[in-house]
Amino acid sequence: MTVQVHDARVCTLGEGALWHPQRRQLFWFDILENALLSRDETGLRHWLFDETVSAAGWVDDRTLLVASATGLWQFDLRTQQRRLIAPLEQDRTETRPNDGRADPWGGFWISTMGRDAQYEAGAIYRYFKGSLRRLFGQITIPNTICFAPDKSCAYFTDTATQKVMRTQLDSDGWPQGEISVFLDLTQDGLNPDGAQMDAAGRIWIAMWGAGKVMCFNAQGQLERSISLPAQNVTCPAFGGDNMDTLFVTSSANGLPEASDGKATQHGMTFAINGVGAGLPEPQVIL
Repeated sequence: MTVQVHDARVCTLGEGALWHPQRRQLFWFDILENALLSRDETGLRHWLFDETVSAAGWVDDRTLLVASATGLWQFDLRTQQRRLIAPLEQDRTETRPNDGRADPWGGFWISTMGRDAQYEAGAIYRYFKGSLRRLFGQITIPNTICFAPDKSCAYFTDTATQKVMRTQLDSDGWPQGEISVFLDLTQDGLNPDGAQMDAAGRIWIAMWGAGKVMCFNAQGQLERSISLPAQNVTCPAFGGDNMDTLFVTSSANGLPEASDGKATQHGMTFAINGVGAGLPEPQVIL
């Protein structure tokens, strides 16, 4: 197993890691800088927006669905033109988007939260077949949105509670039945942030404040913990030519420089190899 720096640019709040399977390219966001970042054969790529952006799904080889503070947008990577697909909390200036991910049915889950992490100001929505529906409310810091490979369930968290929840899904991908606690991390003092599933049905969770990514099996048992050279890791995503690289974003916001004056790696984006393989991110159907 190896840990390397994939991109040394320092994100104030790196998030929303997405591997585009057609472009074979990683995208991620710097939420507090209104920026979408990537790199390709031409070098470093950078797109700036006039509002907060945090997560995306891929639509085709040149188009992303990008979540912003006002809506879900179809975004053309070549022309930078965007078209509103669905409004998102446009009447709530105190909130912004946070974690989001495409689901196996071609839908897209997106969360919102208070800009100052106001108590229970956030929610989780699902865009599917042309409409946006609110799924869960009264969430302070929504994260960990991901889906079991067999489509049986979805996971999410309110980081402030230190508990990862699991909800069963029906044949169209809508939550059904009771929500249950999948992981209770309160005794360990861990703060679950972004997450991704691997091909074996294990969940990989970035632990904010702990400088690590942790892997749990479907029964909630810890299988692996990998330390990273950044304190606040935020979002993992499998990618690479064989889907066997785990990319992880991080945040430098509020963290001091090293006491010896040397540069830190907080806010950089990392690549971990040798931890198994993931599955291609589902395509979002508009």
